[in-house]
Amino acid sequence: MVKAYRATGTFRSGSNDQPFTIDVVADDEDGAMEYIYSNFGSRHRVARRFVKVSSISEIDPADSTEPRVISAFRK
Repeated sequence: MVKAYRATGTFRSGSNDQPFTIDVVADDEDGAMEYIYSNFGSRHRVARRFVKVSSISEIDPADSTEPRVISAFRK
């Protein structure tokens, strides 16, 4: 069963660390982490070792404004 997760942390952008908060849909926390790593790798060309996730937690899908989360839990 899929769940909604919210992750916060930083990723390396040049010589600075950029903060991020992202909502994802995944089966478990490991799946959410994999999505986060692949997303930053493909969009920002950041290696996995430069993506630091400080927290990841399950959220209520109604609290998210992310289109993928809204679409996944639409009734």
